Amino acid sequence: METQNWLLKQATTQPYHVAVDDGNEQLTFAELKKQVELLKGKIDQLNPGSRVGLLATNTLISYQLALAIICSGRTIVWLNWRLADEELRRQINDSELCLCLVEDSLWRPKMEKPFKSYSAFMAIVAEPSVLVPTFNAEQVASIMYTSGTTGNPKGVLQTFGNHFYSAVSSALNLGLSSSDKWLCVAPIFHISGFSIIMRGLIYGMTVRLVKKFRVEEIEKVLANEAVTIMSVVPFMLKKLILQQEHTNIHYNPAFRCMLLGGGTIDQQTLAKCFQLSIPVVQCYGMTETCSQIIALRSADALEKVGSVGQPLFTTQLKLSEKGEILLKTPALTPGYLNLPAKLSAKMINGWYRTGDIGHLDADGYLYIDGRADEMLISGGENIFPQEVEQVYQHYHGIKEIAVVGKNDAEWGQVPVAFIISEQRFSPAQLINYGYQHLAHYKVPRCYIYVDKLPKNASGKIRRFILQEKLNKN
Repeated sequence: METQNWLLKQATTQPYHVAVDDGNEQLTFAELKKQVELLKGKIDQLNPGSRVGLLATNTLISYQLALAIICSGRTIVWLNWRLADEELRRQINDSELCLCLVEDSLWRPKMEKPFKSYSAFMAIVAEPSVLVPTFNAEQVASIMYTSGTTGNPKGVLQTFGNHFYSAVSSALNLGLSSSDKWLCVAPIFHISGFSIIMRGLIYGMTVRLVKKFRVEEIEKVLANEAVTIMSVVPFMLKKLILQQEHTNIHYNPAFRCMLLGGGTIDQQTLAKCFQLSIPVVQCYGMTETCSQIIALRSADALEKVGSVGQPLFTTQLKLSEKGEILLKTPALTPGYLNLPAKLSAKMINGWYRTGDIGHLDADGYLYIDGRADEMLISGGENIFPQEVEQVYQHYHGIKEIAVVGKNDAEWGQVPVAFIISEQRFSPAQLINYGYQHLAHYKVPRCYIYVDKLPKNASGKIRRFILQEKLNKN
């Protein structure tokens, strides 16, 4: 399948509609097209090959460069600016980059070829260049390294077709308005952020970029600007609810919903959202599916607490005999960079094995129990860390908690909890609380206090790092 270049389509059909807004500057689709043509001319002059890396935050110039790369017929390789030098170098080598553009604020002293700062790039003198007229569905638009909650990241190939079907499924679920304005504070190097950029091109809607999540700033944007949708992870939503309870500032009348990914939310927070008239659409997806492929309607949120919902229009779902979530969707990646056998190893009779364990209720709503590779087996019983964490998140004084397994001579494994709290509790207090809500074998006996938990860009806990810390001790 081949479609007209989405930017060219929007610049032709609605040239004066605002495409992007960073709070200081707005660009219409027609203005954006001209800027992207200028940037493409500079990229072409460097002759970087078929891929260009981006080390970027949610800035207007980064948004424009991302479009210039895909509109030049090249593939964006998104790189996480939080990575250490050695991690960055491995991904640069893996993707065989000859050029990686780096936002000036992210420049590091040891950077040399293939890195080039934005300021050095913008100083290049070049004529505007004609954008590619079409996008081919099978062409790789972006490569995004998995966040690595369980090990070494892999380069996920994301085609234009993957992005298109993801966007269409989302629109069929959330509805679509010509006046939609989607707030993007999720990092654009992550699928939850970049998918908003791609939806903006496909839908012809405005993308409102915000560089960093600061709860006071976000509340002002939601109250004073005509933002209709915001993508959040649980900690963002909880912060925004607490902020609104404190300030009593209500969001603008056009606001439609929070799209919640990166984990489910507790009933207490959902009830507060309901009281404050903030619709929440919980969803489930991954880098390999170009964002959400399962979602829970806001109207079902309180009745189906803990569920991520039902498959979107283009997605098929079933569970294996062991409860693993299996998927079929046209949004699924065609594979992993330089790992030709990796995807086929995850397929079974045409179904993609997600590595997540779940269950369906009588109405067909999906609940995520945990990762198959994070599950503990203690005395022959299965323990999912997320179930334990959800219970202890309600304990007064615990800000965050992560549970991992520790090898045990008697039981095989036992759960251990890492806690962030300004208080210190006696183990007996925490154990007794656990006994009131969980089977005894699921309750941690050991509690380790830490200042922060290791997380990836989407806020998910990198448990293997905690596991390594346990093993060292």
